[in-house]
This record gives sequence, C-alpha cells and structure tokens, in this order.
Amino acid sequence: MTSSNDRKPNLLFVMTDHQRADSIGVSRAGVEVCPHVNRLAAEGANFTRAYNTCPLCVPTRTALATGRYPTTTGIITNDWRGVTARDCKPIHQYLAEAGYDVAHVGIDHIKVKPPIRERVPFVKWIDNADFARHLEAHGLAEAHERCMGALKKEIVMTRDGAKSRESYSGPGTDVWPGPLEAFKDNFFADEAIAFLREPRERPFALFVYLWAPHPPLAVPEPYASMFDPAKIDLPANVGVPADGEPANRRDNMAELLAEGVTTDGWRKVWAAHLGLTRLADDASGRILDTLARSGHDENTVIVFTADHGDHLGQHDMYQKMEMYEQAIHIPLVVRTPGGKPGTFDAPVSHLDVMPTLLEILDIDAPVGLDGVSLVPSLHAGTPPVERSVFGMYAGNRAPGHHRRALISRKWKYVYDPEDVAELYDLENDPLETRNLAGETTYAETLRALHAECRAWHESHDDVIPF
Repeated sequence: MTSSNDRKPNLLFVMTDHQRADSIGVSRAGVEVCPHVNRLAAEGANFTRAYNTCPLCVPTRTALATGRYPTTTGIITNDWRGVTARDCKPIHQYLAEAGYDVAHVGIDHIKVKPPIRERVPFVKWIDNADFARHLEAHGLAEAHERCMGALKKEIVMTRDGAKSRESYSGPGTDVWPGPLEAFKDNFFADEAIAFLREPRERPFALFVYLWAPHPPLAVPEPYASMFDPAKIDLPANVGVPADGEPANRRDNMAELLAEGVTTDGWRKVWAAHLGLTRLADDASGRILDTLARSGHDENTVIVFTADHGDHLGQHDMYQKMEMYEQAIHIPLVVRTPGGKPGTFDAPVSHLDVMPTLLEILDIDAPVGLDGVSLVPSLHAGTPPVERSVFGMYAGNRAPGHHRRALISRKWKYVYDPEDVAELYDLENDPLETRNLAGETTYAETLRALHAECRAWHESHDDVIPF
C-alpha cells in the first residue's frame, strides 16, 4: 500500500444538520456539548462567524458543494427531486477527476443536473435507503416510524391567498425506541469507520452527512437524559419576537411551528436538541479516532460544519427558515496538515469551503466561484478579509416568503419585498432583539446596506424585485 506521505492529502468532510454555532466551546446544564469538535477546533482553524447561504437543507448544501449561490444552482427551496437543478459541478466530481476515491455516507441533499451519482464514480454510497434496510433488519422500522410520526405537527400555511394544512417536525420530544447502536447517526458513523479501515492505494475523500440534531426530537438514551431541562439557561429572547419584527414573520413556518410552546416546553426542546447534538459529536469523535488510528491522520484535511442551525424558541420560532443568527450562523472548523491553529471572528461563508479545499488539494478551481479561499488563515494564521456575506430564503417546499440578507461584522440587513426591512446591530445586540430599520438615525446605513445587498443579488440573477 502507498504511504500516506507519498500522495495528495485525503479529505474527511463531516456535516451535521440543525447544529447551532453556539454549540461549540460551551457546556449546557453542566455538560460539555461537543468535546470532540472542541478538540478539533483547538487543533485547527475555528471560524466563529461562519454563515450558510440559506436556512434550509437542500439549497445550502448544494451551494456549499458547488461553490455557487442558490440563484445560480437553481435550488432555492427544498427541491428534493432536483427538478430545478442546473448543471453545476460539485466538489465531489473535481476530486474524483483528480484521482480520489470518493465516498458518501449519510443523507443525500445535494441536487445538481445531471444528478451527483451519475457524475461521480463513488467507491461507497450509503444513504437513507440503506438506513431503512438497517431498521428492517433489526425489526425497528415500525417502532421508528411510529415514534417519529408522533412528533409531527400540523400547521396551516397560506400561499397566494390559499390555505393548506401541512405536516412538519414539531417541538415535541420523546425517547427513541431502539438501541443506541441502531440509531441513524451511529449507523452512518459505523459505515464511515468501515470505509476508513479499508486499505487503499489512492487518496480518499470521505463525505459524512449526519442527521442529528435534526428533528423530530426522538432521542436515544443516554442522550435523552444527558441534559437536565431544569438546569438549562434559556436565552432571554426565547418566546419573544424582536421589537419591530415585520408583521409577516408570524405567517411563516418557523413561527407557526412554535405556537403554544411554554417556557418549560422550550427547556425540554433544548435538552433533546442538545442530546442529539452530543450524539452527533460522539459519532464524529468515533470517526476522528478511527482516522487517527488509520495512519492517515497527519495527511488528511478535516472539515466540520453544519447546514444550518435552529431557533429553539428564540424570536418565538422553531426550526430554521428565517435569517436570524440561530438559523444561518453555523460552525465551521478546518484542520489541515501543517496548518496553524487559530480562531477567526470575521464573517466567512459556506461558499468559501470549495475554493479553500481546491487550493489545499492542488486542484484547479473553476472561474466564477462565489466564495474566496481561506488558505491564508489556515496556513499563515492571517485573519480573513473583512467583507459582507450574503444569504437568502425563498420558501420551503415552494417559492414564497422571500428574504435576502447581508451580514457584516457589525450589521445584518434583511430585505423582504413584501414587508419592512430588518436591521440589527450584531455587535451591540447579538440576540437581534431590536429592529433598527425604522429609526431615522440609521437611515443612511440602511440605504447603503440595501444598495450593497441589491447589487449582489442583481449580479446573481435574482428574480425578486429590489
């Protein structure tokens, strides 16, 4: 077998789902939330102000994988079948063409045309269908579906004047009925570990897409009891909308899902969410430990991130689907061979991941990527260039409830073509409790940020009016 020192660096990419940025480097209810990722963050570069491009699974994952903004990929909503997908080349394909053994383990939310499995000769592919067969083999399918189904919540959505009843994962909690080792993320971790233990002649790129802490909040023990709800200090704006919140925020899914939840209810939600976050961290830790024992650790680039976060009751909202920090501010940790550890607090974007990895792995980057390389931060400890980053929301299952956002170190500006704007001073009001957009003192700031946001979106073929 070829020595790991004689070939290109490997890549281990781990993404969780619904994990908040504030889960890194903290303890809740006296328990460290992410000990394994915390260790990785101490060894590598921890970008504490990283943002996604959309508070929704499919658009933001597709954007990260292609280095292209959602308006370019065509995936602006949760288009599970990829009907609106465009011909955008994902990083997996660049790696395969460069001679990498590329493996996918976990949920499949990247939509391009042609589909990613037709583009890339994956040496291993494990997804939700494999997990379903795993449940069947262990006699858990019926109990699993019954438990998850019981945690759904029906809401009434209004689109174009028409109302429809829709079902989504709600803020209820339960104990998962199966054994810990059979839980989805442990199944995915076991498959990733099996891949890392295989001898191979070529460099590898292993993409692991974990499910936790995504709702429904059915949590296996011991994680269901790990965080005592009574000991959780809730943020001050749990159950409290922002002062000056646009009126139509109460008509969107994140707000409707939160209706009727009490303070004690939110404590239980936090406890369950934190339990699943710790479960995902332990699963990630097992993967990292296996990599360390494999002999490839010193020649592997490691990326840890999440697709988006979760409001968990802040702004009186649940899940994601709005532009508040809890939904769009995500963890991003990168460790490279020979890299310099550091913590960086300038805003960076998911869109920066692809150009960064292509440069590290010595693969020519295509023209027109929307992000910038973070290699100077990784290798020399140079702070990222101060700049604005951009995000959008365009509806969940179908277009609607449009938001466009600009985030700088100090400001967040959110444009809504159907309601008033939002402006938050992130330095002095990190919980975004006071919308400054209607105050005359900030009129010039608002105009400048609107012009910058409009210019970005017009240059990216956005269809909504500015």
